[in-house]
Amino acid sequence: MRGVGASFVTIMRTFSEIHQEIERLSEERGQLWQQLSAEYDAGIVADIHRLDAELDRLWDEHRALRARVRFGERSQIVARARVEERLERAA
Repeated sequence: MRGVGASFVTIMRTFSEIHQEIERLSEERGQLWQQLSAEYDAGIVADIHRLDAELDRLWDEHRALRARVRFGERSQIVARARVEERLERAA
């Protein structure tokens, strides 16, 4: 049972950790584009698409973290929005 709790731990990364990974993947993607410009290779194209998807995921994570820092947890944001919506309907 000792290992069970570890699977429920939420790992939150910092802005700098996310940016470091974005920079690393962007550099790798740039190198792949240079290789692709020299010679077409379907494997390189697949790697570029994989990196693009990973970069999209990282930017989404960055936006979510920025929103959490600025506005609070998602549940709190939704609760405030519902209250505002009810107030607008009542007015």
